[in-house]
Amino acid sequence: MRIATYNVEWFDALFDDEGALLADDDWSRRHAVTRADQLASLGIVFTALDADAVMVIEAPDDTDRRSTVAALESFADFAQIRARRAVTGFANDTQQEIALLYDPDVLSCAHDPRGEPTGKKGASDAPRFDGVFRIDLDIDDTEDLVAFSKPPLELACTTATGVAFRMIGAHLKSKAPHKARSRDQIMRMAIANRRKQQAQAVWLRHRIEEHLAQGETLIVLGDLNDGPGLDEYEHLFGRSSVEIVMGEGGDAAAQLYDPHARRALTRRIGAMTATARFYLPTEKRYLQALLDYIMVSADLEARQPRWRIWHPFDDPGCFRIPELREALLAASDHFPVTMDVDL
Repeated sequence: MRIATYNVEWFDALFDDEGALLADDDWSRRHAVTRADQLASLGIVFTALDADAVMVIEAPDDTDRRSTVAALESFADFAQIRARRAVTGFANDTQQEIALLYDPDVLSCAHDPRGEPTGKKGASDAPRFDGVFRIDLDIDDTEDLVAFSKPPLELACTTATGVAFRMIGAHLKSKAPHKARSRDQIMRMAIANRRKQQAQAVWLRHRIEEHLAQGETLIVLGDLNDGPGLDEYEHLFGRSSVEIVMGEGGDAAAQLYDPHARRALTRRIGAMTATARFYLPTEKRYLQALLDYIMVSADLEARQPRWRIWHPFDDPGCFRIPELREALLAASDHFPVTMDVDL
């Protein structure tokens, strides 16, 4: 079985309110890429992936007027891919939903949130992801209230042969200090936003530990947007969000595994793996970063899965096919990550 995660930049801008594709020559939200070209590129990428399930990060918006499921299933029909059924969870206000496209002939997947709902006062025992988490962020003996801007997507999945497992799709992101003007304001907001992201990682980790304690097979995948070298404030925090979610430093049986995260956390200098590529206009060059992961529980790691980052320049299979290489560059600023495992 092939499981994938893919952050598609401004996927929402490629659909109208009815979920129909906007395959025209108007500009997409990607720089110098038309909507038709981005859709065609995405069709090439999804076809090449041929995945049984794709966790789509930054999926089309879900509101009273727009439907994530309708848009993704329209795209699946356009691309003629096996992963043609869509499921999503708690909607958010960012126009960047988390959703799963999957092959209904191979899998059944349903939104299955755990934890208790909370009111505005929140709870400290891993509440439901659309609620409020109480945690002391700055060790001042006062609990802070934390909410997910993008609640993780919890799924109960069963293969056609009856194998059950859990998936959690996540997009943890520290907001940029957009409204800050002075250097001091930028620093304060950046540190506060990073601290909030770490609190969300702790919340997610609590849920992971609940699943592992029950002996459930678990896959946590998506964009964690945090790790070694990503900003100048990381030295203020003992661990990155990636380390928290993986359970680094804890019981080995309760840790999650991703080979690319493991390599990054044990190598602070030298060659680095990347899943995203961003243009820096002030420096006139590209920055690469490792942001996207597929983390698995110990029982899945024992099945010796095979991970692959579909990087157009780093992966020889992608580089030697010009059509796929160019499609990966036009489709998004992130590249897909896949994991093949025998389930």
